[in-house]
Amino acid sequence: MNFMKNFSLLLLLAFFSSCSLASTSNKKKATENTPEPIVSKNLDGLAKAYFASGCFWCVEAVFESVKGVEEAVSGYSGGHHKNPTYENLRSSGHAEAVEVYYDPSVVSYETLVKVFFGSHDPTTLNRQGPDAGPQYRSALFYQGEKEREIAENYVKQLEASGEYDAKIVTQIVPFEIFHRAEEYHQNYERLHPNQSYVRSVSIPRLNRFKAKFPELLKETH
Repeated sequence: MNFMKNFSLLLLLAFFSSCSLASTSNKKKATENTPEPIVSKNLDGLAKAYFASGCFWCVEAVFESVKGVEEAVSGYSGGHHKNPTYENLRSSGHAEAVEVYYDPSVVSYETLVKVFFGSHDPTTLNRQGPDAGPQYRSALFYQGEKEREIAENYVKQLEASGEYDAKIVTQIVPFEIFHRAEEYHQNYERLHPNQSYVRSVSIPRLNRFKAKFPELLKETH
């Protein structure tokens, strides 16, 4: 009896710890009960970079903690659908991605690549933590040959270092287009710190990153 009770509890925990399920069940609450929105920043003149590594709530929060990053926007990239939405994401071919606005005089693209690989597991195919499916794949969308070379060289360094037991499966592909996600997804972790998925998955992931790379963090973090 105790075994069955514990097993049922684990199933419920896994069920409610998925980014997709959390988003679906909380969409109405998020739009109705969102705190005062964060003031938009002037992003003119900043460089942009594009990454995907699981639930974009987590990825956005990680990049926004980094010195030199002014903003990270949640969205969709890497697919074929011209009008992706959260509801059709799996069939659209797109991944949950972030558009990172950064100041190259403060943080380099090389460092952003380091942040990307250092904040998720690049060896799990179409999965990050409790989130599974091609929309949660690990992908780096490069703009130009210089970014491609930086990304591929960093992967070679990681593989030579022996840091991972398994092969790195991150897609390194040319950037084509980025679709901004629905507004209720933007700054989700920051605006909803007590949401169950955020507390159990997003915040622990951010804290692991901060503990690993304290030298990269903004003073406010």
